[in-house]
Amino acid sequence: MRDVQAISECSSSAVCVSCAIPLDARVFDQSSFSVAPDPGAEVVLARFALRPEYCGVLEYFSQYTDAWATNPLEVETPDIEWSILANRRPLDPYLRWTHILNPWGYGSFGIRLRLDESVLLEFVARGINVPPGTTRVEKVGGRLVGRYWYNPAYGDVARHGR
Repeated sequence: MRDVQAISECSSSAVCVSCAIPLDARVFDQSSFSVAPDPGAEVVLARFALRPEYCGVLEYFSQYTDAWATNPLEVETPDIEWSILANRRPLDPYLRWTHILNPWGYGSFGIRLRLDESVLLEFVARGINVPPGTTRVEKVGGRLVGRYWYNPAYGDVARHGR
């Protein structure tokens, strides 16, 4: 396994003077909707696999439930546990939560989380048990948006002496 480099060390031909992301960066934008999972089951709503020798950042995610779409006050999801996983491990600080942090369609809060080389990024909704009488979510959705770019520091044969 190779050492992870800071974003500032992810070299490219030229970088943006405002954000330091390479000008040749490509965007990923993955999303889907699903029937809400039963307790104990999970559904992957968005998935992105970063290729070997590439750097990347997760810049945004969003969530959807039919309950929230009907009533924007329904931000709690007591029967759904959300998480963002990196190689099937929770991505800090988005470990597990039961409410809508970034509602679908509102732009909400941007983030900048560095992605390790070859990471498999997944946005997961997991069904959890709730007390009887709790309103159940019937439909869920999730979206992951970010950027990625080739990092010659990972693939430079001369530099790594191979």
